Amino acid sequence: MASGTRPRTPPPALLDATALEALVDALRARGFTVMGPTVRDGAVVIAELTSAADLPYGVGVDTDAGRYRLRARDDRAAFGHSAGPQSWKNVLHPPRALVWSADRTPDGSMAGGEPARERRYALLGVRPCDLAAIKVLDRVLTGGRQADPVYTGRRDGNLIIAVECTEPGAVCFCSSMGTGPGTDDGFDLALTELVDGGEHLFVVRAGTGEGAEILAGLPARPADEGIVERAREAVGAAAGRMGRTMRPGSLPDLLAEARGSPHWDDVAARCLTCGNCTMVCPTCFCTTPEDVTDLTGDHAERWRRWDSCFDLDFSYLHGGSVRTSGRARYRQWLTHKLGTWHEQFGSSGCVGCGRCIAWCPAGIDLTREIDALAAAGAG
Repeated sequence: MASGTRPRTPPPALLDATALEALVDALRARGFTVMGPTVRDGAVVIAELTSAADLPYGVGVDTDAGRYRLRARDDRAAFGHSAGPQSWKNVLHPPRALVWSADRTPDGSMAGGEPARERRYALLGVRPCDLAAIKVLDRVLTGGRQADPVYTGRRDGNLIIAVECTEPGAVCFCSSMGTGPGTDDGFDLALTELVDGGEHLFVVRAGTGEGAEILAGLPARPADEGIVERAREAVGAAAGRMGRTMRPGSLPDLLAEARGSPHWDDVAARCLTCGNCTMVCPTCFCTTPEDVTDLTGDHAERWRRWDSCFDLDFSYLHGGSVRTSGRARYRQWLTHKLGTWHEQFGSSGCVGCGRCIAWCPAGIDLTREIDALAAAGAG
């Protein structure tokens, strides 16, 4: 995995858009399974790419609270879309994963173990907000005494090609969370796409030795300071076009003081407790085990699937659920995500991608709920 330490790397280079095919070929030749954005079922999703032709060229998105629609762009931008329903969590921390299986032996005992995990992933098109989310998952799932075997098996040895954001969506607020739209570390290669003036170019920076090796094998040419500055300006301009803003100040303190706020009842009247926000969130990590056997009893498996703090049984203890109301469950999610996550993992659990806003069927917007809680406290 890409580390936070930047080795000595070459200066920025310039690639034509046609070189994306060479990049994908180079990654596949190194044995990587290339994962990246592509269009499927009316959305930009994360899937295996066999060719750069699978990328969503000329596809943009229109988003708002409770709304996500594809639209055609006037150019051939490959990464001119904001966050879709999937994040890189779907690759590294999949919705359902086999963690153990066993078969009955002739002597009647059971023999088995963990499945082999041999694939190495190249993550192509990681936005800075999602790169920040991967760093959060690294702290949660590899930073404790018990590293998660599924996550580490998919995370170790992978390669990250980040794409800086020049086209934020209407629900994006990464700038106010300090997670975008640009990035300086955590990647092997970083691309900035420029499609203005009839040109379609990528300014490319290497962040690791392996990234530099891959870049050296591509049809790149030196990037002069003028075009590097254009790339910086495009990213900087995106920071000023965010569709949402998270209010400044200490959110942990605000949420601790708002624990008894009547505004939670207002949210509960709208919240369906469907769990969509936790499913699309790139940092929500909760899971539950699922044990299955075949009809003969000779084969058993343990699977792990995503769980959500919006499920009634999530906090079930002997005698019933701890959080029986929608008010309690939404408060738990928001307070943990923006408040107590700091105590637990040393950062916010929100990276400002806006997915929870776009994919909430009730159109609940956590940035506006925070503003309302602050206003209720002030009143």
